[in-house]
Amino acid sequence: MQTGHVLFFFIFPVVLEGCCVGNHQKKRTGLMGLQQNTTHQRYRAVEGESFIMPCVKSESVVWSRIREDGGNEGPSYDCEKEFPAEVKHSGNYTCHTGGSKYFLHLQVEEKSSPSCFQPEESTVELYNSAGGEIPCPRYDCSNNTDVTWYKGNRAVSEMKRAPCEKDGLLHLCQVKAESDPGVYFCDRQIIEQGVMWTFRRAVKVEVIPYSEPSGPLRFMSPADNATEEVELGQTHNLTCKVFFPYEKRISAKVQWFMNYNGNKENMTLLPMEPPQYGFKIREEYGVTRRAIIKEVTQQHLKHTYTCIASNTVRNNSVTIKLKKKTTVKLPCLVGYPLVSFLLVSGLGIILHVKWMELQLIYRSHFQHGKHDEDNKEFDVFLSYVWSPPSAEGERGWTFSSGSGPNTDEEAGCPPSMDPLNSEEGKATQKPLQVLLPQVLEEQWGYRLCLLERDVLPGGAYTNDVVLTIQRSKMLICLLSADYLCNSDAVFVLESGVQALLQNSAIKLLLIWTSRDSASLIQQDPPLPTLVQRALKVLPSLNWTSGKPARATCNFWRSLRKAMPHHRVKLVSDMQDQSLNGYI
Repeated sequence: MQTGHVLFFFIFPVVLEGCCVGNHQKKRTGLMGLQQNTTHQRYRAVEGESFIMPCVKSESVVWSRIREDGGNEGPSYDCEKEFPAEVKHSGNYTCHTGGSKYFLHLQVEEKSSPSCFQPEESTVELYNSAGGEIPCPRYDCSNNTDVTWYKGNRAVSEMKRAPCEKDGLLHLCQVKAESDPGVYFCDRQIIEQGVMWTFRRAVKVEVIPYSEPSGPLRFMSPADNATEEVELGQTHNLTCKVFFPYEKRISAKVQWFMNYNGNKENMTLLPMEPPQYGFKIREEYGVTRRAIIKEVTQQHLKHTYTCIASNTVRNNSVTIKLKKKTTVKLPCLVGYPLVSFLLVSGLGIILHVKWMELQLIYRSHFQHGKHDEDNKEFDVFLSYVWSPPSAEGERGWTFSSGSGPNTDEEAGCPPSMDPLNSEEGKATQKPLQVLLPQVLEEQWGYRLCLLERDVLPGGAYTNDVVLTIQRSKMLICLLSADYLCNSDAVFVLESGVQALLQNSAIKLLLIWTSRDSASLIQQDPPLPTLVQRALKVLPSLNWTSGKPARATCNFWRSLRKAMPHHRVKLVSDMQDQSLNGYI
């Protein structure tokens, strides 16, 4: 027995001095340092510090606030979650686990309480891969030197590492950056007025790289002797970004200077924004600082600019210059090609969509007469549909005589050569379908082809139409609502358009007898697409019956100009001269 006492007193001092050899902190079980059979406990915390409710038998429990009448009033606190302690958290709590009920009384001391409850510096920085110590705040306020340490809700003594506790300090033999940072809690027992309390304090541990500011200063930007482009009259920012070796107390300084005419001995400190710290990379931290040139002038281009970075060990610098930015005008390099491309593309699209109309315009206005027309049997192929007379039409077919305010003489049209100025025209009311053949054949001497008169019956209508168009110099269609609703008449017009597109020497003229009424008619079935597009671009005249004599005279003059040249004169020289004056 005595031998055992001797060995104990021999080994104990050695253990205290070499606590990092093994895990010698007393292992605690039960209520975070309390005996398992203890169901009533009292905890104290300091206002403003982190606090965590104790777990029971290493099991996670939820503590609920007890009202004065014995019921739970909430809020509830999980023993695995930290929260900042406030005076309002003081009170009685209860939890259930393993069939047992536990009670806890929490008292949060205000910051203005006696010195033992004053909050103090509760953050400790430890160097990575080195040994370190974590002190328990206000350790000297109690004669009880027995301190139990926890990281979160887990006792440090239960961790697989080599810590030990001595004189209220938690000794860590080797600090690890991946596992040791966090909040640690130290519990110690204090007795006041015969009541035992567990006084819990919190310490935040940060792990920092173990190095001194001995490495080089690395400039990320700008590069030394670089040139930055600026715009005259605009604001420009000079940005300097530097990486410094990590140091516990930052002494990094970054400044911008302007060197007049490139002379580094004559430097002026530039206006700067406050430095920005951060972006730790491994064992370095960065500092960014910007200098502001409110308005760049020509004078700024003559100077150089130096960024000087320094700490307690060394300093370094980079120098840059400014040059006028070459303004790349969009119209020069991008605009002109882009506009040209869009223009060509637009023209291509228009040509693709409007190609047929363009062909019709060209062939009907510029190509007629380029082919040999001597083998044509007819001068004009006239296509029309008989329409019932209307009141307006009847009025239009009553022509003026030589007397009255709107005579041909007043309209500037020679009365002797007016096709309507005949006794037959005055006495008879004739529609244009009757009048036009008389004028073309009898007065103007053209060889006219009418299907009902000049084409032998019994043949195929389509073949007769196509052959007649091929044998004619010109196709004239008298358009009206009835014409566009007649499939046979529309076929004649469509065949004429196709002949015109096939490099035929035929000339095509449209005469609208009632354009307004035709535009209001919805054809069923609708007109062929070829016809619809041709109606928009082919040469056309409007029959102006019922209008002033001048308008009627202009119609005949325009029609005479549009007619092809005929080889046989059927009119006298006097008539020909009068016609030329009339036209």
